[in-house]
Amino acid sequence: MEIHLEGLGLSLAVLLPGLLLPLVPPRDPIPHVVAPGPVRWAERAGQASCLAVPALAASGTVVWWWGVLVSGALGGYYALWVRYLVTGRRAASLYWWRCIPVPMAVLPVVVFLATAGWLDSAWIAAAAVVLAVGHIPVSWTTARAVRESV
Repeated sequence: MEIHLEGLGLSLAVLLPGLLLPLVPPRDPIPHVVAPGPVRWAERAGQASCLAVPALAASGTVVWWWGVLVSGALGGYYALWVRYLVTGRRAASLYWWRCIPVPMAVLPVVVFLATAGWLDSAWIAAAAVVLAVGHIPVSWTTARAVRESV
């Protein structure tokens, strides 16, 4: 088994902005919500697998045109993080964009699905699906609570 630096780099690129959240938390508190257990487990399993699988299960074949979608989705994700900082670190900025709910949950899923095409790996696609099954519903539950608290 070999480490694929492209996959590892992409996983870290998606993970790093989220690690800044404890350093720059929202100014208004995020309501505590509890999603159903299986959804929370799927979210954690998806997060862990999306960190590890791209580094370990890429085929070695790079399908470059998928990189356009990977770059676009990652750029959009970073733009939303910049918006969060620029708009005064409001909790709603993490969960809503105009009328679109949970874009910061959807875009990482898109990044990893596109990465599955880019690095030619069904394993990365499977990890992205597990992430989607958990992360999007958990974020949606929190987004609804944030909207109700405003």
